[in-house]
Amino acid sequence: MVRNTNRHFKFDWITILLFFLLVGFGYLNILSASHTGTDINYFDITQPFGKQLIFIFLTFGLIVLLLAIDAKFYERFSSIIYIVAMLSLVGLFVFGKNVNGATSWYAIGGMTIQPSEFAKMATALAIAKYVSDLNTNIKSFKDQLQIFIILIIPAILVLLQNDTGSTLVYASFFFVLYREGLPKFYLTIGISLIIVSILALKFGAIITSVTGLVFLVAYHFLSKKKLKIFESIFILLAVVSISFGIKFFYQSILQPHQRDRISLWLRLEKDPAKLEKMKQTFAYNLNESEKAISSGGVTGRGFMEGTRTTGKFVPEQHTDYIFSTVGEEWGFLGSSFVVLVFVLLLLRILHLAELQKSQFSRVYGYGVASIIFIHFFINIGMVMGIIPTIGIPLPLFSYGGSGLWAFTILIFIFIKLDSNRINEW
Repeated sequence: MVRNTNRHFKFDWITILLFFLLVGFGYLNILSASHTGTDINYFDITQPFGKQLIFIFLTFGLIVLLLAIDAKFYERFSSIIYIVAMLSLVGLFVFGKNVNGATSWYAIGGMTIQPSEFAKMATALAIAKYVSDLNTNIKSFKDQLQIFIILIIPAILVLLQNDTGSTLVYASFFFVLYREGLPKFYLTIGISLIIVSILALKFGAIITSVTGLVFLVAYHFLSKKKLKIFESIFILLAVVSISFGIKFFYQSILQPHQRDRISLWLRLEKDPAKLEKMKQTFAYNLNESEKAISSGGVTGRGFMEGTRTTGKFVPEQHTDYIFSTVGEEWGFLGSSFVVLVFVLLLLRILHLAELQKSQFSRVYGYGVASIIFIHFFINIGMVMGIIPTIGIPLPLFSYGGSGLWAFTILIFIFIKLDSNRINEW
C-alpha cells in the first residue's frame, strides 16, 4: 500500500482561500470604519484596525497548530473541550467583565476574551460526538433529550449573561439534527411557533386564532391526509395559547429595548412622533446604517471615501455594523460580492461534509455551516433592517480577536477532519 508523502498538505485550499478572502476584505473595512485622520499607522494598537492586524497575524500561528494536531484528537477529546468551554462560561459570573450591559468577557491585561464565541465550536464538537456514537439513536426520545441538554446548557449560560444574539445561534443546530434524522415534527413546531408569534404580535391574538381555525378547516377539506378530531383540537388550542401567551411574554418578560426593537421591526408603532423618537434613540444605529448602505448606490463611494463611515455616523460600525461600511464604500456590487463569498464558503463546507466517511466529521461539518449561516443571516438582516436588531458579529469580518479566533478554530478543525478523509489509504 503506497502512502502519499505529501499527505500533510492535502487540505481543501478552496475553503482556505475563501476564509482568507473574507478575513482580508473584512480588515480593509475595519480599517476604513475605525481610522482617524489621513496619516495611518497600521500597527497602532490603540486603534481597532491595529489590534485586528495583530489578531490576524496570530491567526496564522493558530492555523498551523490546528492543522498539526492529529484529526482523531478532536473527536477523542470533544467531551473534555465541551466541559472546559462550559466552565469558562460559568466563570464569567464570578470573574467576568461587563461591557455594554453583557457580562461576556474576561479581562486579561489590556485585552478581553469572549468565551461564548469558543463555546459554539465546543458545542458543535459535543453534538457531533454524541450523535455519531454507536449507541445513539436520534429517533429515540431519550437521546433527543440528551442532545437537547447539550444545547440548552450553553444557551442558558449565555442568555444569563444578557447576550441574546449568541443564544440564538444554538437554534441553528436543529438543521444539523434534522439532516441526521431528527423527526420533522420538531422543525414543524419551531417554524409554526415563529409564524404564529409574529402574526399574534402584528394582528392580535383573536385574529390569529380565527386564522388558525380557518386554516384547519381548509386543510381538512383540501388535504388527502385528514387530521383526527383530537389532533385538530390540540392544534387549535396550541395556536390560541401561543397567540395569547406571546402577548404576555412580549409585554411582561421582554426588556423595554427588546420590545422597542420588535415593535419597530413589525411596524407596530403608528404614531409618527414616536417613530421619529425611536430613530433618534435605540434605533439610531439601524437608521444610520440604512442611510450608509443606501448612499453607496451600485458601485459605492470608494475605499475610505464613505462620508457616513469616515464621519463616524454609525456607532460600532467596525463591529456588528461592519456591513454598512461595505454597502457605502463598495456599493451593491461589493455587498453582493461579500454575500457571494459567504454563500460559496457555506456551500463548500456542506459539500465537503457530505463527502465525509465518518458521521462525526459529517455532523461537525454541518454544525460549522449552520453556525456561520445563522451569524451571516442575522447580522446582514439586522444591518439592513430586515430582522430585529440583535447584537451578533459578521463571521471573519467584524472586529474582535475572540470572534476571529473562534471562527478560525471552528473552520480549521473541519479542514483538518476533511484532510484526514483525503489522506486515508
